[in-house]
Amino acid sequence: MMIKVLLLALFSYLLGAVPTGYLIARRVMGIDIRQHGSGNPGAANVYRTVGKWAGITTFLIDGLKGFIPVCIALHVFPGEYWQAILCGTIAILGHMWTIYLKFRGGKGVATSAGVFAALLPIPTALAFTAFVICVALWGRISIGSITACLVLPISGYFIGHHSITVDIMSTAIGLLVIYKHVPNIKRLLAKKELAFEDGSKKRKNEHK
Repeated sequence: MMIKVLLLALFSYLLGAVPTGYLIARRVMGIDIRQHGSGNPGAANVYRTVGKWAGITTFLIDGLKGFIPVCIALHVFPGEYWQAILCGTIAILGHMWTIYLKFRGGKGVATSAGVFAALLPIPTALAFTAFVICVALWGRISIGSITACLVLPISGYFIGHHSITVDIMSTAIGLLVIYKHVPNIKRLLAKKELAFEDGSKKRKNEHK
């Protein structure tokens, strides 16, 4: 069994580490996304820099990077949670510290959403709803992401029948994602945080 776990864990890291935003920005605009906008190779920066559909595609693929390993683990080890938790956590860490970009990755929001969509579907839906509302109200993806990280473990504690280990994981991952947002929090406090803006629209306005 341990061989299966180790192989699945390795697969989870290598899949989670795929730098989706970096690859899409290279393909669409021929740029290194790490040298533009916030410098983060995640969906939000791709959305602002490259455009709406590039950002949405990045978010969806990054989510699948977390969703797929967890679903495979739940299928291979039915009725057990620790293998799925391990694979989900490793996929998130792979996204945050990807071997393909010298361990400089994204903040883990989309990949975490994919992981918990498989483990905690209803709490994840509530967290995503909170994310959308916050972005709509304040126009800052970071505010939505941080709020979602707080809503998920709280709602997960009260909703659904699952292992307490999943609640511990959602809390730990939430805190880690918030930690990765410390630069955003500092910019928010200084009122310098980048707005949620479609890069394609911005470029059109610049050429008017």
